[in-house]
Amino acid sequence: MELILEKVFSAEQCEKFGLTLHTGGAGLKRKLTTPHIQKPGLLLTGLLDELHSDRIQIFGSAEVRYLLTLTPEKLDRAMTLLTETRYPAIIVTRSLEVPPPLFDFCTSHDIPLYVTTLTTSVLIEDFTNYLNEILAPTVTIHGVLADVLGVGVLILGDSGIGKSECALDLVVAGYRLVSDDAVIIKRLPPHTLFGMASDVVKYHIEIRGLGIVNIKDLYGITAIRERKQMDIVVELVKWESDEEYERLGFEDKTYDILGVDLPYMKVPVTPGRSVATIVEVAARNQILKIMGQQPGRELLNNIDSAMHANRKNGQ
Repeated sequence: MELILEKVFSAEQCEKFGLTLHTGGAGLKRKLTTPHIQKPGLLLTGLLDELHSDRIQIFGSAEVRYLLTLTPEKLDRAMTLLTETRYPAIIVTRSLEVPPPLFDFCTSHDIPLYVTTLTTSVLIEDFTNYLNEILAPTVTIHGVLADVLGVGVLILGDSGIGKSECALDLVVAGYRLVSDDAVIIKRLPPHTLFGMASDVVKYHIEIRGLGIVNIKDLYGITAIRERKQMDIVVELVKWESDEEYERLGFEDKTYDILGVDLPYMKVPVTPGRSVATIVEVAARNQILKIMGQQPGRELLNNIDSAMHANRKNGQ
């Protein structure tokens, strides 16, 4: 994914990270393609040749002091190293005074130059997390995401199958809604999926025959979550008498989202069947599996042991 620098350095984020633009505003039309950032350090001396053109550069006290103490000849060499590459942006930390050569370089090459009040270590950690999220691979899926016992359950199914009603039953049972209808899913490093609702529809559920309801207003703040890591996928399907459904749970099926495989189960829906209860049990069962318990396999082992004992006793 890529974003225009104007969105990366929005007014809200500049306030959050204590950033002030000093020059190079014309360069904000360029795009940022990677969440990785770089602190040049010794690279400015020319000892190493690993300055990445696609990364935001962070100048801390070491880099600023180095530039300020250089002789004109060495300064020209350092600026030549920078000139060879056009970076997305440069950030000077600790509200340090920007060396005039660095200011002139950013101005002449339209490279946004920001100064932040944060220390280098704090900025690198927080800004990297921010970039990882906004540049994360993203997909929107039609479904419902709920937090059941700390397990993020993505509920899929055809329109009208009962996904929203299931979500409402879960909320009534004390669990939490993340998103109904459209779930925005982001893949964050290394292989973790987080789901959330768009700002337009969050907190709302559409119940056929009733209309749109606001879960936050009806049940309070404890009934909703802004985002949740996704752990399992449950697909609701219409019951078909000639269809084969999982009965023992021996086979571990998965569902791929953005290259991440999540545990998957298909649940047939019939009148009178409590789908919300089944989803709750699926979440509880997932917790047991995480703890190393496999109920289906345990039952099979018990049956095998009993049959072996019977054969041994001549029965």
